[in-house]
Amino acid sequence: MTVLYKANMVRGAEWARFFAERAPHLPFRLWPDIGDPAEVVRYLVAWVPPDNIAATFPNLELVFSVGAGVDQFDASKLPPHIPLVRMLEPGIAETMVEYVTMAVLALHRDLLHFIAQQKEQVWREIRITPAKRRRVGVMGLGQLGQAVLERLKAFGFPRLGWNRSPREIEGVICHAGMDALPDFLAQTDILVCLLPLTDETSGILNADLFARLPRGASLVNVGRGPHLVEADVLAALDSGALSGAVLDVTDPEPLPAGHPFWSHPRILLTPHNASMTTPDTAVDYVLDVIARHRRGEDLPGRVDRTRGY
Repeated sequence: MTVLYKANMVRGAEWARFFAERAPHLPFRLWPDIGDPAEVVRYLVAWVPPDNIAATFPNLELVFSVGAGVDQFDASKLPPHIPLVRMLEPGIAETMVEYVTMAVLALHRDLLHFIAQQKEQVWREIRITPAKRRRVGVMGLGQLGQAVLERLKAFGFPRLGWNRSPREIEGVICHAGMDALPDFLAQTDILVCLLPLTDETSGILNADLFARLPRGASLVNVGRGPHLVEADVLAALDSGALSGAVLDVTDPEPLPAGHPFWSHPRILLTPHNASMTTPDTAVDYVLDVIARHRRGEDLPGRVDRTRGY
C-alpha cells in the first residue's frame, strides 16, 4: 500500500524522512520512482497530477492535493469513487495568515506609497487612518478565510466576510450569495480574495467589482491568478479607483518579462508563496486521513466534485 509523492522534490525528501519515522510500515516513493503502479500505489500526493491517473494506478484509493487548492486537477479524469482531498494541515493556514496580515497592514499604512516616495527621494508624510476606520473584507470563508479574520481582530479593523453559502463568525459581518455581494463590497476598504477557483469565480475581480468598492480601496489576491482580470485592475489602479494591490498569484505563473505588474508602482508582487505546505504537519494530516479512510469515516478536506472545492 504505497504512498506516491509528486510535487516539489526538495520538500519531498523531507516527506520521505517523516514517513520513515512515523509510518515505517507504509512504503513511500518519490516521483518518478513509482515501482509497479498496478500492484502497490494506493495513495497519491501531488500538486500537478500525472496523466492517465486511472489507467496508470488501477488500485488507487485516495488522491491528495499537496496544496489547499485543487483547481490544477482535472476531476473528470479521476474516477468518481476515488476521493480527492485538499490539504488542510495547519502550516498552510499559519503561513497564509502571516502573509495576509502583512499585506493588509502594508496597505493600511500606505507602504506602497512610501516605497514609491523613497525611489523618488520624496519626504512626505501621509496622515494615518486608525484601524477602527479601515474595513477589511474577506471573500471566501473557509478554513483560511476564517483564520485570517481571527488574526486581524487583534488590530481593531471592522471585519466583513462574503461567501457562496451562509457563515456565522463571531464579530464578523457575514454576507452570502451573489445578491449580497454589492452590499459587502460597498463596506470594504481592503478586499482580500481567498476564494477557490471555479467557473463561477473565474474573473470575479473585474471592473464591475472594483467600481462597487469605495473609491481608493485596495486589493489582496491570494486566491488564484484567473480570479483577476488584469486589464481591469491596471485601469482601476491608474484611475485611482484602487489605491494599491498586493498580488501573490498571477496568470500565467511566472509572469513574462515586461509584464506591467512587474513595474507598476501600486502593485506589490510575490511569487505564489503566501502559504506553503509544511512537510512535518502535512505528513501527520495525510496519515490521519488514510487512517480515517481505512476505518470508513468521513474525510476532512474531501472535495465536493459538484462545487469544485
